[in-house]
Amino acid sequence: MNWTFVAPVALLAGSNLFMNTAWYLHLKMPGKALWVAIAMSWGIAFLEYCLAVPANRIGSQVYSLGQLKVLQEAMSLTAFVLVAWALFGQKPGLNEIVGFALVGAGAWFIFKGPFG
Repeated sequence: MNWTFVAPVALLAGSNLFMNTAWYLHLKMPGKALWVAIAMSWGIAFLEYCLAVPANRIGSQVYSLGQLKVLQEAMSLTAFVLVAWALFGQKPGLNEIVGFALVGAGAWFIFKGPFG
């Protein structure tokens, strides 16, 4: 197995879990001051960058920038579903599932599409 293909996927998965947590965890603490929420989110986002930057640096050796971007977006949606479900008990409904499937179809076109 070529780790140059796998490492960016694993690192992007982790980075998107951190980023979605940074974006939404503060909603669980509405009584905290806004500056505290911002500082906490920035701290979590720093961890996201510690994974995203190497993911893109390693990934650019084997993936195009378009492929890296669509990989990141697909992982972001997956991480969002996990964070929304784990932190807020919000399961995706049919509209979200269809919308995410359409993003998945877009990813397929970027990686394997028939248009050259």
